[in-house]
Amino acid sequence: MQEARTWRELLGQILSDPKERQHLIETLNITPITFTRWVSGESDPRPQNLRQLINALPQKYQEQMRKLVKEEKGVGEIAATPQETSLKAIPAEFYARVLVARASTTENLRFWSTCHLILQQAIGQLDPERRGMSIWVVRCMPPSGPYKKVRSLRESVGLGTAPWIGSLEQNAMFLGAESLAGNVVTLCRPGVIQNLDREHNLMPASRVDYEKSVAIYPILYAGRTAGVLLVSSTQVDYFLSQTRTDLVQQYADLVALAFEPQDFYMPEDIALCVMPSHKQQKEYFAKFRQMVAETMLRAATKNQPVNNMQADMLVWQKLEEELLQIPARQTVRDYSETPAVSIIKLY
Repeated sequence: MQEARTWRELLGQILSDPKERQHLIETLNITPITFTRWVSGESDPRPQNLRQLINALPQKYQEQMRKLVKEEKGVGEIAATPQETSLKAIPAEFYARVLVARASTTENLRFWSTCHLILQQAIGQLDPERRGMSIWVVRCMPPSGPYKKVRSLRESVGLGTAPWIGSLEQNAMFLGAESLAGNVVTLCRPGVIQNLDREHNLMPASRVDYEKSVAIYPILYAGRTAGVLLVSSTQVDYFLSQTRTDLVQQYADLVALAFEPQDFYMPEDIALCVMPSHKQQKEYFAKFRQMVAETMLRAATKNQPVNNMQADMLVWQKLEEELLQIPARQTVRDYSETPAVSIIKLY
C-alpha cells in the first residue's frame, strides 16, 4: 500500500477493503456517501465523528491516522486529546423524541423501535470515543411452569460498538439465576462490577467475550420489574464515574416507557432458575429463524395465524422449557456419577 500523505488518503485506502468498509459503516452508523465526501474533501467530519473514526480503525492504522489528522489545519486539535462527553444527563429534547415515537408507532413495533431509539442515544453518550460497549434491554420471560413464575430473562434489544457488532439481537440468549442480571432482578437493585477478571467470584456473573466491566440497572414501574438495562464495556473500571452510572440509571428509567404495564412483575412472581452457558445455548438457537418460520406455517395451516412477533415468543418459550431442563439433568447425572463414599461425606 502506497504511503498516505493525508488522513483522507489513508481513509480511502482503508475503505478500499470491503470488510473494513462494512465494519466502519456499521460501527459509526454512517452512510457510504458520507465516507466518500470525507475522502474527497467535500465535507469534514464532526469532532466526535472523527474521534470515533480513529478509535474504530484497526490498531495498526490508529497512530498513523492521528498523526495525519494533526497535520491538517483546522482539524488537528480534534484528535489531539480525545475528550469524554461533557453531558451529565440525557438531553431534554431526547425525552420529547421518545414520547413522540412511543405515541406514533404501531403496537407491534412500539417496543423494539422505542428501545432501539433509546439505545442508540445511550451508546453514543456512554461510549462517545467508541472504546467498546454493548447495551442490552433484558426482559423477563412470561410466567411459566407449574407455579406460574418468571423463570428466566431474555436478551431482547441490543446494540454494540467494536469489538461487538452493531446489532446484537442475532446473538440474543437467556439469562437466569446464575447471572448478575438475574441477581439484579431478584434483589431489585443495581449491580456493578468494575473488573470482571478480579471480582468474578464476588457475585454471580455469566460473562461474555470482550467484557471487562459491567453496570446493570433494573427497569422498574410501581415497585414491579420488567427486566434490566445491561451495559458492558471492554474497559476495566469504566463505571467508576458516578456521572456514568447515573446515566445508566436514567436510561434504565427511560427504557421503562417501551414496556406495557403487564410486562412488569411483582417480586413474588419472580423465581429465576439456572440457565445453561451461552456456549450450550448457541446449539439450540442455531435454527431459531427456521423455527419461527415453521411455527408461523403450522399456525396458518390450522387457521390460527400468528404474526412474526407472536411466533418469536412461542419459539422463545419452547427453547426456555428445553434449556431449563439441562441444569436439572446435569445435576441428576452428577449426583448419579458421584461415588457413594463421597455422598456419605456430604452429610
